[in-house]
Amino acid sequence: MTETNNPYEFFDTDPVGIDVLAYLEGLPEDAGSPAQRAEHYDVLKPALLRLSSEDPIRFSLALEETEKRLRLKSKVIQADVAEASTDEGKGRQSQATILVDLASDVELWHTPDGEAWATIPTNNHSENWQVKTKLFRRWLARRFHEKIGGAVGAQGLQDALTVLEGKALFDGEAHPVYTRLAEHEGTIFLDLANADWEAVAITCAGWQVVAAPPVRFRRARGMLPLPHPIAGGKADALFSFVDITDSDNRKLLIAWLLAALRPRGPYPVLVLQGEQGSAKSTTARILRALVDPNEASLRAEPRDARDLIIAATNGWIVALDNLSHIQSWLSDGLCRLSTGGGFTTRELYTDSEEVIFNAQRPSLLNGIEEITTRPDLLDRAIPLSLPAIPEQERKQEAVLWSAFEQARPAILGGLLDAVVSALANLGKVKLTHLPRMADFAVWATAAESYLEWKESDFCRAYERSRTSTNNFALDASAIGESVQRFIAKQDTWEGSASELLELLCPSATEKELKSKNWPKLPFSLSNQLRRISPNLRTVGIEVEFTRSGDKGRARKIKISRTEPEQERKKASVASEHEQKQSVTADARGSSLDAVASDLKPSKFKNLHSMLDATDTTDAKKRTHSNLAPLPDVEIFE
Repeated sequence: MTETNNPYEFFDTDPVGIDVLAYLEGLPEDAGSPAQRAEHYDVLKPALLRLSSEDPIRFSLALEETEKRLRLKSKVIQADVAEASTDEGKGRQSQATILVDLASDVELWHTPDGEAWATIPTNNHSENWQVKTKLFRRWLARRFHEKIGGAVGAQGLQDALTVLEGKALFDGEAHPVYTRLAEHEGTIFLDLANADWEAVAITCAGWQVVAAPPVRFRRARGMLPLPHPIAGGKADALFSFVDITDSDNRKLLIAWLLAALRPRGPYPVLVLQGEQGSAKSTTARILRALVDPNEASLRAEPRDARDLIIAATNGWIVALDNLSHIQSWLSDGLCRLSTGGGFTTRELYTDSEEVIFNAQRPSLLNGIEEITTRPDLLDRAIPLSLPAIPEQERKQEAVLWSAFEQARPAILGGLLDAVVSALANLGKVKLTHLPRMADFAVWATAAESYLEWKESDFCRAYERSRTSTNNFALDASAIGESVQRFIAKQDTWEGSASELLELLCPSATEKELKSKNWPKLPFSLSNQLRRISPNLRTVGIEVEFTRSGDKGRARKIKISRTEPEQERKKASVASEHEQKQSVTADARGSSLDAVASDLKPSKFKNLHSMLDATDTTDAKKRTHSNLAPLPDVEIFE
């Protein structure tokens, strides 16, 4: 540096670039007169201001050294730095202010439960990011580097994020945010999760890929893109890759996939069971890849309810692999996911604020053993048994997945076509008996015509599955068989839980008595009876819990034999079928008489008019066909 009469000339040209500590170390121990110390301090002010916003640790060191060398109080220095930051003549715009200005083209909004989000324009589309995430922080820091140059300080970045979060919460609009599936004004949107943020819009008239859906999707870590679906595919092509041959099980599996493509539940829990070598895990991966592909397609058993609900929040399908036992808390958690439920926990670094997780999701489990044993979970489950694959029929995974990836767009297109049919027919479905998962049954029934299933085929398959799971629930219960043997000897019994426990013990087998689940106390017996009472009802045993005596303190249990629920349903269905046949026959007779008296060939101008007069069921089938319109054919007398 050239000699000059002004020793601070270099720093005046770039005062913010001063290394404060190096500058102070270069001063003598006695910095001179008060006027000289003030001169040094004026030089250091801009640099101290920069450090206060960019590097708080280095600023505290510089503050201490400045106080020592220039004999100034830290309070005076901090006050001067704060004043300089707002002084337009001497100060400088902070990094936080610059960052907030750089985000002026970002749409800030919030969810109904108070999460701050930002919609960022990127290339030819927009992306939705949560303000608190590392991704948004890094995007903001990168924009600072592109526009201003240099690196942004940690404190400036944090201050800017705090301001943007406040603007999103108090100035932005409220919008729900969705994961993978959403519904808006009667249209279902399936997020393809690709780089262009495209989605499939599904209505009762058809489906198409759209570039800018009107709903706001989030992209959780691990989500993988779905392929562009191909129209005209068949959902049944799935069974070239999934070894399920039973007709009922095929219908149930397709119905589960259709339910997973609906934004609203309840959702049945699909349970894949089979011995080693039955491709349970591969089947589970294939099923998830059709709706919600993920880097971690299958997960191990979560550690607690919090982990379960977080997994459900960050994905659409919860898929748990290779379970050997389902603990009580996990069974209850899966029931909540099936029909809707939430989880709350204290927010980190707070004393009283809660974080609320709420989700309703399709679930997929697999294991060798009969893993679903609790009646409430079995009531929501669709168990499918997979056969062992013979060695001569095994395929390399690379070959299997290569073929599946080629077929996946068409299979997805076939499933979407079935969803279109379900939307179109949903309001027309009237079931005689609504099962526990009534919305699921109605949704699957609405797609029957497109899937070329016979009327009520799905309901019959679902009812047979529920009967099987009901019987298994009674077998799995420690007291199920014992109660059935007890009431078989009498039509009705009424008494206390203590009396019932004493009566059940003599008739119980040694194996039942030694079971760890056999009730040892009366209240335990009451709890088990409450759990299996729906299952007992289906086999003709009604369990009622009543109170009697002074102020209702005496609790009573009444067990009675009734007609099995299955028999009542069969009788009701048979009666209704006979009534329909009678009404149809009468209507057909009167209709034929009217047609015979009035029908003349000259009344039909072409073949299309004749087709319009045929059975409406055939007409519905033609609307799903790919046949070209028939040519007009004149018919003469």
